[in-house]
Amino acid sequence: MNLSKREFLQVLGAASVAGMGLGRWSDADAQTAAGALYDLPRFGNVSFLHMTDCHAQLKPIHFREPNVNLGIGSMQGQLPHLVGEHLLKVAKVPAGSAEAHALTYLDFEAAARRYGKVGGFSHLATLVKRLKASRPGALLLDGGDTWQGSGTSLWTNGQDMVDACKLLGVDVMTGHWEFTLGMERVKEIVEKDFAGKVDFVAQNIKTADFGDPVFKPYVIREMNGVPVAIIGQAFPYTPIANPRYMVADWEFGIQDANMQKMVDEVRGKGAVVVVVLSHNGMDVDLKMASRVSGIDAIFGGHTHDGMPVASVISNKGGKTLVTNAGSNGKFLGVMDFEVKGKQVTDFRYRLLPVFANMLPADAGMEALIQKIRGPYEARLAQQLAVTEGLLYRRGNFNGSGDQLLLDALMDVQGAEIAFSPGFRWGTTLLPGQPITREWLMDMTATTYSYTTVTAMSGEMIKTVLEDVADNLFNPDPYYQQGGDMVRVGGLQYTCNPTAGAGKRIEDMRLGGKPIEAGKTYKVAGWAPVSEEAAKAKTRPVWELVEDWFKAKGGKVAPRQVNMPKITGGLPNPGYAA
Repeated sequence: MNLSKREFLQVLGAASVAGMGLGRWSDADAQTAAGALYDLPRFGNVSFLHMTDCHAQLKPIHFREPNVNLGIGSMQGQLPHLVGEHLLKVAKVPAGSAEAHALTYLDFEAAARRYGKVGGFSHLATLVKRLKASRPGALLLDGGDTWQGSGTSLWTNGQDMVDACKLLGVDVMTGHWEFTLGMERVKEIVEKDFAGKVDFVAQNIKTADFGDPVFKPYVIREMNGVPVAIIGQAFPYTPIANPRYMVADWEFGIQDANMQKMVDEVRGKGAVVVVVLSHNGMDVDLKMASRVSGIDAIFGGHTHDGMPVASVISNKGGKTLVTNAGSNGKFLGVMDFEVKGKQVTDFRYRLLPVFANMLPADAGMEALIQKIRGPYEARLAQQLAVTEGLLYRRGNFNGSGDQLLLDALMDVQGAEIAFSPGFRWGTTLLPGQPITREWLMDMTATTYSYTTVTAMSGEMIKTVLEDVADNLFNPDPYYQQGGDMVRVGGLQYTCNPTAGAGKRIEDMRLGGKPIEAGKTYKVAGWAPVSEEAAKAKTRPVWELVEDWFKAKGGKVAPRQVNMPKITGGLPNPGYAA
């Protein structure tokens, strides 16, 4: 890729989320503000629209961005490991603006009440249609984690999202949580529902027996006379992060060498623009961009990083842009390339927040959503309690929504300690909002959400925490698997993210007393990945939490979030207490 001085302007954030700050529009009505935010002049002759990690959120929601997203080693102070004011400074976005609310946790409750909900497929559809109309031939790319994350996606086996994505106009897709529907279901959707409509691509999934490709590795399309290739990169650690038995016949991995082979192959077939639709996670994408040459851009997902500027990474073949478009349908990335003389000569990138109050609902999509939700509406809307505090999930170590789950697990199961997975999906509730079954399913809906009670030694508890910490804080991105630290209830501990493997977790205590390595403790949890746990068919976590809500008498007090004491790596622009 040959880039002009615009590349440096991008890195410096001179071209911010929408090309201009919204500070002076902060008191404007929704229509005027929307005009400022979504009026993107056409640029170049090749355009990609990118969404990722919507986690089956068809309706507008609130979603609080993290106040802890630590960068360790060479990643400290670098995108995506900036939070709050540090991220706004790089993006040149004014505090208090709608963009600032979309990108950060700052003044979240007040800003959420002011700017309203984000996402929603009917509002996203309106934005996609506008951009496709102004950018002939533009392709809509879906980075995956689309068919999981809500009650309706679980109850319909992903069909709700398949139908919605077809209507939205998704052109190309890759995956991760999709695979937790099982191999047969995924193949059924790809081969039947998507046939002739959506290309599902993944160069890094092979059959376990003979190493044959399970899906097409790439697709080549022509856009305004320019051949463009989209190579798929599914989540490489699916069999580790999720149940192996659900993808028993398939092998995954990063597979740099095969990625380079695919890039060379599509270039050999005449592709002038080559992009990767990735679910690696952003740190992995940044490393891949430095190792594989010939890629113009990597559109990333998995880690839910809403990145307002593109990172420009050098490699032996030139430069590669790396972006990530957040989660929950909250953002839509827009990448415009100028192609001249069979090469990319310039680009412009925007990350557009999807504000439901600023984008009218698309009638066709809204009708489909109502049809999908109709049979489940009463079940979803059932009020289980009212929250008196903010309930959110995102953050490296814990969130108040996970703390609620931990408290329920310990109370109902009679456990001293509880673990909740470090999932990054899940929506946010403001103080005073009802806790409905829909929100509970948004926080827990997987195909393996069984509850567990395990007798664990103190030594094993430390091993579990150390393993997850290494997954999160290993200085080599290729040993990171995304997600956040396992959430811990009842147990207090210290964590030094900068320490080596096996040395990050210290001073574990229960009720003020040190955890003893040889002593056994009762530990509650949910979402086990072993096949044996699935066969046990214990109660799903949402049933247990509903029992807990009933015992609370309709009101849930603000949660006291159990956070470890951080003993290394601070101060850090990815950490705000």
